[in-house]
This record gives sequence, structure tokens and C-alpha cells, in this order.
Amino acid sequence: MAVKTIKDGASYNQREVVDLLIEFSSFKDRVNKKFKILATELEGKHNEHDLWVNLYLIATDYGEELQNKRQKQQENLQKIS
Repeated sequence: MAVKTIKDGASYNQREVVDLLIEFSSFKDRVNKKFKILATELEGKHNEHDLWVNLYLIATDYGEELQNKRQKQQENLQKIS
């Protein structure tokens, strides 16, 4: 699936919109799952260290995902050019 940046005023076909919604939904589901796991791990614990480690891991996953998308976008743009 090609990654496409959303731009104000741009038009998108139905397939592009569906792909974007699927991608967002998939990411949202992964984050929800990680937070549910995190909540069960923290149950009854008084140590905040685990919370911060897990939040860092979630943020790192998100950052890596964004970096990979940007890299794919650049590759696709270079192929087109």
C-alpha cells in the first residue's frame, strides 16, 4: 500500500480514503491493545518505572512507523520522478 500525505484542498479517490481509514484503524487498534496490556501490567504495582518504559516503547513504535512511512513516500516519489 502506498503511503500518501493528506493535504488540505487535495482530492482523493475512494480507494485512497479507504486505505487511509484502514491504516488509521489498524494503528489505533495496536495502540489500544498496548495500553490494555500496560494497564494489566500496572495493576497492583506501585512502581512508575514500568509505566514510563511501556509508554516509551509505544512512542518508539509510533516514531519508527512514521519514519518507515516517510521513507516509503520518498522512495515512491523517486520512482515517479
